[in-house]
Amino acid sequence: MTQSANRSGTVERTGTAVLPWGANGFFGMMPIIVGIGFAVLLHFVLPKSIGPYYSRIVTDVGIAIILAVSLNIVNGLTGQFSIGHAGFMTLGGYVAAFVTYYVSSILWESTTRHGGFLGSGEWLFLFSCIIGGIVTAIAGYVVGLPSLRLRGDYLAIVTLGFGEIIRVILQQTGKVIDPEAVKSATWSQIIPPPVGGAVGFDGVPKYTNLFWVYTIMAITLVVAYRLKSSSVGRAMISVREDEIAAQAMGVNISREKVRSFVIAAFFAGVGGGLYAHEPGVIISPNDAGFQRSFDYVIMTVLGGRGSISGVVIAAAILTALPEFLRDFAEYRLIVYALLLIIMMLVRPQGLLGIHEIWNLRRKPKSPPIAEEVK
Repeated sequence: MTQSANRSGTVERTGTAVLPWGANGFFGMMPIIVGIGFAVLLHFVLPKSIGPYYSRIVTDVGIAIILAVSLNIVNGLTGQFSIGHAGFMTLGGYVAAFVTYYVSSILWESTTRHGGFLGSGEWLFLFSCIIGGIVTAIAGYVVGLPSLRLRGDYLAIVTLGFGEIIRVILQQTGKVIDPEAVKSATWSQIIPPPVGGAVGFDGVPKYTNLFWVYTIMAITLVVAYRLKSSSVGRAMISVREDEIAAQAMGVNISREKVRSFVIAAFFAGVGGGLYAHEPGVIISPNDAGFQRSFDYVIMTVLGGRGSISGVVIAAAILTALPEFLRDFAEYRLIVYALLLIIMMLVRPQGLLGIHEIWNLRRKPKSPPIAEEVK
C-alpha cells in the first residue's frame, strides 16, 4: 500500500499491484529470462520432436504474435485505426535484409550463413533487425503525425496509403548485386538501392530460427504489458476512450498518439527483419500490400482491442488454422471465413475484450459498506 495526498490535503491509501512483470530489479527481468529459456528449449528440442514442417508453423506463429501485439499498441491501446502495419513490417524487413546481405558480402564475400548458433553471423542478423526497427520507428513518427488531425476512416486511408507508397517505391529499386561484385559496385548500381525491385530480395542469409523469434516475442510481450500497466499506457487508453476528456485531464493526446505509432512501428520493423531472414521466404514489395495488413487487424479485433493475451491467442489460431485446414483445400477458405463470422456474431468484443486472460477469474471487490450516520 502507498499513501498519496489529494488536492484537499487528505491522505489516501491506494493499492499497488505487486506483479513480477511490473517489478524492478531481478524480478523485473524474470519474464525476459524465462522467455529466453523457453526460446532455447524450443530451438533445441522442438524441431527434433515435431519435424521441420510444424517447426515452421511455430516460427510463423511467433512472428505473427510480434506483429499483432505491436499493432495492438496503436489500434487497441490508443484507439487509432491503422491498416498499414504491413508497410512497416516490409520496410523493416528490407532494411534488415540490406544490412545483412551487403555487410556479409563485404566481410565474408559470401551471403551464406556464417557461423553457428550465436555466432558472428547471428549477431549481425540481430543488429540488422534493430536497425530495421529504428528506421521503421522514424517512419512511424512521420505516419503518426497525421493522426493529430485525423481519426477513424480518414486515418486508416493515410496508413493504407503509406503501405502502398512503400510497395511502389520498393518496386522501383535496383537489381541485387552479387557478393563478389559488391566492392567494385558503381554509384549507378547502388542508387536506387539494389534490393531486387518487383522480383523481391533474393539471396538474403537465413538466420531466423525459433530462438530469435521467441526471444524477441518475449521482449515484445513484456514491453507491451508494462506499457499497458504504466501511466503512459493509461494515458493511451484514455485517448482511446475519450480524447476530449483525456485532454481535459491533462493528457497530451498528440504525444501519446505519435508515441504509439513509433513503438508499434519499431517492433513491426524487427518482426519484418525476422520474416525477411526466415528460411524459404523471399521478401517482396507485395508483402506491404493491404491483405497482410488486414490479417493483423483481424488478429487484434478477434483477440480484443487492448488485450495482449487475447491478441496472442488470436494470432496463434489465425496463423496455424489455414495450415491445419490445408487437407481441405477446396473448403478451407470457406471454413476460415465462417469461423470469423461466427466469432464476430458470438463475441463481437473479441476473445477477451479489454481484459487479460489472468484477470478473468478475479472476482470484483465488493464496495465498502457505508456507516450509518446517526
